[in-house]
Amino acid sequence: MNRIPVWMDCDTGTDDAVAIMLAHASPELELLGISTAGGNTVQDLAYWNTQRLNGLLGTAYPVYRGAEKPLIRELKIATLFHGENGLGNVNLPVPENAVVPEENAWEALYACAKAHPGELRLVATAPLTNIAIALGLHPDLSELLHSILLMGGSAGAGNVTPAAEFNIHADPHAAGIVFRSGARLFMFGLDVTLQEALTADDLDELGSCGAKAGAFVRACLQCYMKGVRRYGLTGASMHDACPVMYLIHPELFEGELAGVAVELSGSVTVGKTVTDLYSDKQFPFKNATVMLKLDGDRFISILKERILSLG
Repeated sequence: MNRIPVWMDCDTGTDDAVAIMLAHASPELELLGISTAGGNTVQDLAYWNTQRLNGLLGTAYPVYRGAEKPLIRELKIATLFHGENGLGNVNLPVPENAVVPEENAWEALYACAKAHPGELRLVATAPLTNIAIALGLHPDLSELLHSILLMGGSAGAGNVTPAAEFNIHADPHAAGIVFRSGARLFMFGLDVTLQEALTADDLDELGSCGAKAGAFVRACLQCYMKGVRRYGLTGASMHDACPVMYLIHPELFEGELAGVAVELSGSVTVGKTVTDLYSDKQFPFKNATVMLKLDGDRFISILKERILSLG
C-alpha cells in the first residue's frame, strides 16, 4: 500500500485529539509530523497535550512548537468545550521519552514538504497562524504541498459569532494569507462538520469496550458534551476529524469549487469566510473546494471502528 504522507497542524484540544487518533489508526496514512499553535488552549498546553497523546498511543510522532498567539489579534481560548487543560480536564502523563525538537513548526513543515514535493497533505485543525508564517517565509510552500485540508470557516452561519467560525475568527489575518496563497485548498467548515456528531450512546459504547483509547475519548468529550448541550445540541461534532476522514474515505463527502475570501475588518463580520457559492456575483477566482455534504452516519461508524482498533 502506498501510504499518503500527512502533516497535522493542531491546537490540541478534544476534537484535535480524536483527529490525531484517527490519523494514527488509519494505515492508509503516514503521519510525518505534528505542529501546534494556540487556539482551543494555549500553545504550551496544546504542545504537551500532543506529546501526551504520543504516550497514550505508544507513538513517537515528532511534535513542533508553533505560534503562541495570532498574527495580530489577542489569543482567545475555548475552555467551555475543551476544559482548563484542553483535553476536557482529563489528565494524561507526559511520556518519559518525549523528544522536544529544536526546530520550530514552520521550518519543520517546510522541510517535510521539500522532502515530499507534491505529495504532502497538510491537515490544519487550528487557527492558521503557523501555516501563514510558513507561507510568508517560504512562498514556494504552496507549490510543494499537495493540498491543505483545513477545518474552519462556514458558507453559512458561524459559531463564535453569527458570521464567523472559531478557527478563522481566531486569526483571520492568517486565514486570509492561506486563502490567497494559491495552494490547493479543501475547506471543511461548519456546513459539513455539523452533519456528524458523537452521541452520549456512542461515547458509552466507546468507553465500555475495555479499550484505553475508547475510554479516553469518552472521558475527554464529557466537557465538550456539556458545552454543546448549552446550545441545544445533543451530540459532539468531531469537526477536526473531518479532513482526516476525507483522506481515507473521500466518497463520504461532497463539495464545490468556489471563491472564498476572509473578512478582516468588519465590526460584526470579522473572520467570516465569504464564498460565492450562493451569489449571482462571482469572485474572479476559485480558490477552494468547500465541503457541503457528508454521510454522517457512515462517518461516525468508521470513526468509532478506528478508535476501537487502537485497543
